[in-house]
Amino acid sequence: MSYPEVGWAMIKVTYRDKKWEVPGNITVRDLIVKVGLNPETILAVKNGKLINDGTPLGEEDEIRLIAVISGGGR
Repeated sequence: MSYPEVGWAMIKVTYRDKKWEVPGNITVRDLIVKVGLNPETILAVKNGKLINDGTPLGEEDEIRLIAVISGGGR
């Protein structure tokens, strides 16, 4: 998914082997939903630091999305 409109600075998003560019000024949670993932199962990293789903993202940010993996207990 890409939004090639002229004049828009884009957020670059990476998740596994997929890459997207989406318009800036969006929260992490909204970004995760926009690319079709479940925000309850995804963590976001910006500049090597974990950020929460309410963090606003600006133009030209680069975000890496990571799937949450949990194990069961006995």
